[in-house]
Amino acid sequence: MAFCRHAAYQLLGLRHTRFVPNLLYPLATMVLLSSTSILVLLAVAVHQLFRTRETYRISAHLALLLGPPTLLVIFDGCLTALLPTWSSLFLYCTTYLSALVGSVVFYRISPFHPLWRYPGPFWCRTTMFWHAAVAATGEQPRYIQRLHEKYGDVVRFGPNNLSIRDPSLVGPLMGSSGVGKGPNFIGAMLTETNVPMVGIMDTDEHIRRRRAWNRGLGPAALKEFEHLIVRRAHQLVDRLGEQEGAVNIGKWINYFSYDLMSDMTFGGGSELLQEGDQTNVWRVIEEGVVPATIMAQVPWLGLYVARIPAAVKALDAFLQLGKEFAMRRMEKGSTTPDLFHYLNNEDLPDKPQPPLQQLVDDGILAIVAGADTVSSAMTSLFHCLLTHPETYRKLQEEIDKYYPQGEDPFNPKHYRDMTYLQAVIHEAIRLYPPIMTSSPRKVPNDAPGVAVGSLYFPPGTSIMIPPFSLHRDARNFTFPDSFWPERWLVASGQLALADAPLPRPISSLPSPSRKSPGPSNTLLPTSTSHSAHTLAESEFVHNDSAFLAFSHGPLNCVGKGLGMQEMRTVVTAIMQRYEMRLREGWDASGYETAYRDYFVSTRPEVPVLLERRG
Repeated sequence: MAFCRHAAYQLLGLRHTRFVPNLLYPLATMVLLSSTSILVLLAVAVHQLFRTRETYRISAHLALLLGPPTLLVIFDGCLTALLPTWSSLFLYCTTYLSALVGSVVFYRISPFHPLWRYPGPFWCRTTMFWHAAVAATGEQPRYIQRLHEKYGDVVRFGPNNLSIRDPSLVGPLMGSSGVGKGPNFIGAMLTETNVPMVGIMDTDEHIRRRRAWNRGLGPAALKEFEHLIVRRAHQLVDRLGEQEGAVNIGKWINYFSYDLMSDMTFGGGSELLQEGDQTNVWRVIEEGVVPATIMAQVPWLGLYVARIPAAVKALDAFLQLGKEFAMRRMEKGSTTPDLFHYLNNEDLPDKPQPPLQQLVDDGILAIVAGADTVSSAMTSLFHCLLTHPETYRKLQEEIDKYYPQGEDPFNPKHYRDMTYLQAVIHEAIRLYPPIMTSSPRKVPNDAPGVAVGSLYFPPGTSIMIPPFSLHRDARNFTFPDSFWPERWLVASGQLALADAPLPRPISSLPSPSRKSPGPSNTLLPTSTSHSAHTLAESEFVHNDSAFLAFSHGPLNCVGKGLGMQEMRTVVTAIMQRYEMRLREGWDASGYETAYRDYFVSTRPEVPVLLERRG
């Protein structure tokens, strides 16, 4: 009662309660109680508005969050003929926002929520900030995998977010008639209007913007880019030979991929292979992906962070650099075809040039996404090779067969004949997909729900199909956690299962004091003769539809062909020229632990000793 009396007097703006006539107290109490009821009803109504009419406009957010209690306190002030005070405004706002939060949380954990029947942790149901905290650690893929192991193939990991570990749903949800992109790039790029092509939520607009990419990264265009790949790969191989002692192979592949994508996208502008990373561009990228990952989980928050100058300093600097590259490329034109040639519609002279901002956004996407994903894949590939001596030797034999000493390893004429190289690449990115959790898809709020079999995804549902979970599921791949390239040859009918050496069980790994034979002193050889193990035909599982290293459908990775060409060229050229082994004493088992998911995958160093082959 004392609290109500004090609140009533605060509402009336009167500080010294002993001077207030007794007749004002019932009036103030009545106003307060009726206003509280109205605030609760307004909060529930606004919650429904937010839920069904999602908006990223900050002005709309502020109007809906602060407008109702402000207007009501003014109205009540007029009713009581007294001016409202800051304390009364604070009381109304606190009551309203508390009711709003209560309505949101109650709805999300109640049977009234359309995703109620899907299992998941309690805190994940209440707020996406819980998952954002997980994503900030880089452990999102493994966390999602653990949720699937506990709750099943469909897990609710956010209030309106589902993760699906069922390959039969890949086609319906990600195919030509599937669900469009989610809003994660709005948060990651801190903008609703200038998202790159890969983050456009409207499927029709996404496909329209993608046409230039399809022309620029199609088979015909890739033939035109071969000289760019060869020049940078040749430079990489030469620069590796100039290094003394152990080299971090991942760092040099970073330099190669960034230089190449700068060549392809803006006709040059980067010389990391020659000069080193003097401007710390890779440090900027690696530091930037962590907050981008967090903002991707709560996209609306990214638009608020964008209002903080210090928070967007690095992003602004990167965008300015991209703008300078784009302007310079537009001024000099194309002397040889590059990706920008197609992004700028230079191959279609009757078609107008896109806006400068679009070219900047897509150019930065090409450099960052193209460089980082390929670099991640190749670093993982060399890690896998150097920790599996028998696989290394087999691939070395295949390379020596098609590209013996004296043969040009940069000539792609035999690449597609090298089936074991193809198997090694696919197996490396199966174990370590560069995009471990994939871009979420979202059923639009203003569209009908999506029914797939017995599942129904209502409007507003965000859906993620994580490659890492699918790739590490024993129902999709035999020995899911083992590096076993032979699985791809067996699956394609190029190798009989009886002739395929199987992975060595973890229990039979050598002790740290033992050295493995072959080109590497690794502690993790996992292949041995199949005579030590048996695997019946019925036990072999290989589900191609569960392999999502390049995503799936019309919104998949547009640079798949380019990435494969880069990996074939670099791996063939390096292994033809050098014998490779891991630095003595390096703990190779820590690679997977340190392999993290921050929008794109970050990876630890792989120290390698190189020796020129005769």
